[in-house]
Formats: sequence, structure tokens, C-alpha cells
Amino acid sequence: MSEPVSPTEPEPLPDEATEPGRREPVFNLPPVVLAVIGICAAVYLLQQYVLNETQQMTLLYDGAFIPVLYTGQYGFDWFLFTRPFTYAFMHGGVAHIVINMIWLAAFGSPLANRLGTIRFGVFYAVTGLASVVLFWALHPYGEAPLVGASGAISGMMGAAARYGFRIDRSSGRAAFAGEPLPIGVVLRSRGVMTFLGVWMVINLATGLLGFAPGIDGQIAWEAHIGGFIAGFFGLRFFDRPSPAL
Repeated sequence: MSEPVSPTEPEPLPDEATEPGRREPVFNLPPVVLAVIGICAAVYLLQQYVLNETQQMTLLYDGAFIPVLYTGQYGFDWFLFTRPFTYAFMHGGVAHIVINMIWLAAFGSPLANRLGTIRFGVFYAVTGLASVVLFWALHPYGEAPLVGASGAISGMMGAAARYGFRIDRSSGRAAFAGEPLPIGVVLRSRGVMTFLGVWMVINLATGLLGFAPGIDGQIAWEAHIGGFIAGFFGLRFFDRPSPAL
């Protein structure tokens, strides 16, 4: 998603287009991204094909994020500490998990290659937490369970925007390149802002109008915004210097 750069935008780093001798395998996903995909897939298969209906409801209640439980009306249980994290590994349908895992592979792989395993894992947890914090703030008495990795994935999109979507593949694996761009530079980049504008419209359309082909239930666009904000503004707390090439 690049375009001719203006004098205020940094030049993209070289990639495989300029180094034809180096190519990245199509399925060369970082181990931490594969691990997240594997956990999400295992939880979904467990829900659908192993647990009975009662067990499914127990898993949903104990693992999903339910805003009203944090408003002080239902007392205390230990799952209050884990639900804001476990919900990000649960999904509500085939389309839901497939779409999320595709986006996770696309945005999570270059971010994981840049941040490293531990930083990426913490980033996933923090942006997922930020997603439900905003969702809870806007719907404190909501009773519908919230599930899905899309809040954390939105955080990855926010991080990608701070890198200006610049990718370097010269080391044999795709990684976001360069220092995170100042917010002012990001806001002046037509390519980045066009992508973010389209993404925002899609989020609002699917959330407010309830239009999401193949996905049952409401789309929690508020959670997406929360994750994006955390990833966009909080990236510098997770970033490490671009590796020397």
C-alpha cells in the first residue's frame, strides 16, 4: 500500500522488488503468529466439535468479555481477571475466525518480525485489553458476550500506520521497517490516510448497519477503535530499533 512519497515522507526501504535474489516464502509466518492462530483454531474446534451445549455455554460465559459483569452488579469471580484476555482467542463462527486469522497473518507477521516474540505477545494482550476497556466504557451494562481477535488486530493496523506500511524483506522475512513516523507525518500521508479512512468506513458500516456477510451477531466496532488507538499511540512503548541489514 505505497504511493509516491512527498518531501515530508521518508523513502521506503528496499524490498524484494529491488533485491530479486531474495524472496520470502508465502507461508513464512513467525512462530508467535502461528501460535496465536493455532490457539484460536483449537478453541474454535473445541467449542464446535468437542463440548456439549452446556459446556459451550460455560466456556462462553467464563472466557468471553461481558461488560455488565464489570459494572458491580453480579459480584466477584476470578474470571474477571482473565476474560479481558481470553475473549481474544474465541470466535463466533467460521467466517469470523477465518477473516480474523487472514488479517492477523497479514498485519501480525511483519509486526512480530519487527517487535520479536515477547514484545508482540504483550502488544497483542495490551491492545486486546484496550479494545474491551473502550467497549465497556461505552456499554457498561451490555450483556452480550464479546469475542474475537479483531480488537488486537486493529491495534496491529494502528502500528502499521505508524510505520507508514513500509516493509523490508531483504533479510528473507517481511518486517515493518524504519522508525515509527511522527503522527503529523502519518496524517499527511495520502496513502496511509486513504487506507485508514476506508477501514474506518467499513468498521462503522458493519457495526452501525449490522452488515457483515457470513458473520452472525453485531460487530463491535467500538472495540476495533479501542485497539487501533492503543496500537497507533502506544507503538513506541513496544518498538525496538530496526535491525541492521
